[in-house]
Amino acid sequence: MGKIICTGLGPGDPELISVKSDRLIRSARHVAYFRKAGRAGQARRIVEGMLAADVTEYAMEYPVTTELPFDSPAYNQALAQFYDDWADRLALLSQSAEVIVLCEGDPLFYGSFMHLHTRLQGRAEVEVIAGITGMTGCWNAIGAPFTWGDDVLCVLMATLPEADLVAHMGRSDAMVVMKTGRNLPKVRRALQAVGRLQDAWLVERGTMPTQRIAKLADVNPEDCPYFAIVLVHGQGRRPELGGVE
Repeated sequence: MGKIICTGLGPGDPELISVKSDRLIRSARHVAYFRKAGRAGQARRIVEGMLAADVTEYAMEYPVTTELPFDSPAYNQALAQFYDDWADRLALLSQSAEVIVLCEGDPLFYGSFMHLHTRLQGRAEVEVIAGITGMTGCWNAIGAPFTWGDDVLCVLMATLPEADLVAHMGRSDAMVVMKTGRNLPKVRRALQAVGRLQDAWLVERGTMPTQRIAKLADVNPEDCPYFAIVLVHGQGRRPELGGVE
């Protein structure tokens, strides 16, 4: 009897993978990972050189990514069927083997594996290995404290309506905005509306060799990288040097 183990890969730098995940990945005989059709896949790139020579790989290729509106019935139906099919395949495979599923960041923090996790309950033994979140890697890449004192941290999806972004941003201190891409101009407008654009950073491919960090106000509005998040530092109580908080 095998099981399914989802290993969190962290923000992108292979050296930020946990010791436990590293050990499981290197000893794996069956490895599955998500990717866009025709691409190597970010998760697979992170573990390049770590897999055993005789490993069997299962590339779980999304049927759609940005080809359809994410909230359209066709998009939801295509992805639901995709997750159903792969849950069936992994559940069957796990009856006789241990399967390692690779997941960027932390699997249970907006990770694609969550859709499989819910479908596998009661059908297979499932274990999840925590990973450093992408946002953690990105705010450390900036090199300054992100939250202070009583700051409220808000994690937002850039896919939200602009009015919702403005409402959440207006009552938050530190902010992380994910799923930017083509939504970046909308995020800029929302931050400008609440007076926080000058506090915002854009981090693309954080912790990776191609990492890029820039003040969002200085970025061309049409430059909308896919693997990027927007970070806004908190404004809470900062103790003076040598003082007591």
